Formats: sequence, structure tokens, C-alpha cells
Amino acid sequence: MSEVKDQRQESSEILQLVSFKIGNEEFGVNILKVQEINRMMQITKVPNAPNFVDGVINLRGRIIPIIDLRIRLGMPKREQDKSTRIVVVELEGKTIGFIVDEVSEVLRIPVSITEPPPPMVAGINADYITAVGKLEDRLLILLDMEKILSENELNALDKTRE
Repeated sequence: MSEVKDQRQESSEILQLVSFKIGNEEFGVNILKVQEINRMMQITKVPNAPNFVDGVINLRGRIIPIIDLRIRLGMPKREQDKSTRIVVVELEGKTIGFIVDEVSEVLRIPVSITEPPPPMVAGINADYITAVGKLEDRLLILLDMEKILSENELNALDKTRE
């Protein structure tokens, strides 16, 4: 009996996500990871930073490294426009900003409409992806923000902050 209850509980579990676009692809991240979403601001370039690090910003007195998520995911760089946003997240106690093409919405989707990712989704390595959500007319790629950067890369970001 408890097995049936567990399945029912699992199927009714809801994911709360912030969805954003990069190119034609739509991504989602757990809303609990997102601290805030900001319009583009002046980014200060940092010498010798990894190629996916755009620079740093001063956010209310805190220096935050900014990562171009397009570059990180192996997509071509593009000009920023009025829709471009910085999604600020907390990863392993570090605050990091990710540049995305546009933030779409906050979504609540049942876990039951997600499935494990195939090895390659939209040309992106599945290591970064927790699941793919099948919405009525579109697919939502759920990113695992914890895996976007390796521990070494997180440590390298500390150096860009200094």
C-alpha cells in the first residue's frame, strides 16, 4: 500500500522554476536557487579570467562574477539587447550571475511531465541537465546549476573576485 502512496505523492510533486531563453531553447532552473533577476549593467572585464566569465559587477556593494551562459553551454556569443538579463544564483555558498537572452516566467510544473535527458539535448552536454519537461507546445530543459561549474571553476571564480 505504501508503494502506491509513494507513487501518487511523487506524481503530484510540483517543481517551481524560473524559465529563460538562450537562442531558441527554453531552460528552467529551480526557483530556490535564484536570488534575483537584474537588467544588464556595466560589467567590468577581468584579465586572465576563464573564457566563459564575462567579468564582474558590483551588486549593492558585493562583487559578483558574471558568466555568459551561452558561452558556457557552447553556444555562439550574441549581442546583448533590452531583453538580456542577469540571473543571480547561489551555488555552494557563492553568489554568481548568469547572462541569459531573456527571462520568460515563473513556472509550476508537475514532476510527472519531466523525464531524464537524452545524452545530448539541443547540442548541450546532458551533464548540466537534470530533466526535460514536456509542456503542451514546447520542451523545457531543466538545468542543474550545481553542475554548470566544476569545483575548480568555482575556485577560479573566487580569484576573479579578488
